[in-house]
Amino acid sequence: MTQCENYMDGQSAIVLFSGGQDSTVCLAWALKQFDSVSTVGFSYGQRHAVELDCREVILSKMRDIFPQWASKLANDQLVDLDFFEQISDSALITAREIEETGNGLPNTFVPGRNIFFLTTAAALAYKCDINNIVGGMCETDYSGYPDCRDDTLKSIEKTLSLGMERELTIHTPLMFLDKAASWSFAHKLGGDAFVDVIIEDTHTCYLGERKVRHAWGYGCGKCPACELRESGFTKYLSTL
Repeated sequence: MTQCENYMDGQSAIVLFSGGQDSTVCLAWALKQFDSVSTVGFSYGQRHAVELDCREVILSKMRDIFPQWASKLANDQLVDLDFFEQISDSALITAREIEETGNGLPNTFVPGRNIFFLTTAAALAYKCDINNIVGGMCETDYSGYPDCRDDTLKSIEKTLSLGMERELTIHTPLMFLDKAASWSFAHKLGGDAFVDVIIEDTHTCYLGERKVRHAWGYGCGKCPACELRESGFTKYLSTL
C-alpha cells in the first residue's frame, strides 16, 4: 500500500514511470520542477516486461548519481493491470508480428492503455493530495497512437479533474519533441551522466531484448521502437 508524503499543493507530482527512455527523461524533468516526486509503473502483460526490472535500477542510480534529486524521490508503486491480456490482442502483449493495421495504426497500439494509466495515477494522486501527473506521451512518436496526442491528453485532464473534483494537471514535457530532441533534452537535464543512464539502464525494445548492446542502448535493433531510438540517437550525436 502506498504511503503518502505530505507536501503543499503544487509542490509534488506523480510520474508514470515505465523504465523506458521517455518516462525516465520525464522523471528527471519532474525532479527539477517539484519538491516531491512519486512514481508509478504498470504491469499489463507487456512482452517487454523487462522494463519493470529496469525501473528499480534507474531509481537507484538517480539517487546515487544525482544527490540533488535523491531527497525529492518519494514513493514508488507498481500496479497490476494484467487484465489487458483479456481485452487486447495488441502485438505489445501477444506474440505477433509487428505490422500496420487497416486503420493506419501499428498493431502495437493497446486501446485504452494510457487512459487506464492516467486514471490510476489520478486515483493515487487524489489519495496522496497530489495535483500534478507527468507522462511521457509524445505526438511525434512514429506510431501516432491516439492516446498520446495532445488533444486526447487535454480531454483526459479535464475529465479526471471533474471526476475527482480537484484540479489536476497532466504534464507532457516531450509532447512536441522528436527522439533526437528528447536525447538533447536529457543532456540538458542531467548532462553526460544522465545520458549514460538512458543508454545503459532504460528499456525501449518492444521484444524485451537486453542481450545486445548498441551505441544507443539495449534492444533487438529491428523493432520500430529500437529503430526510432537509434535514429534519434544518431541525429542527436550529429548535433554535438
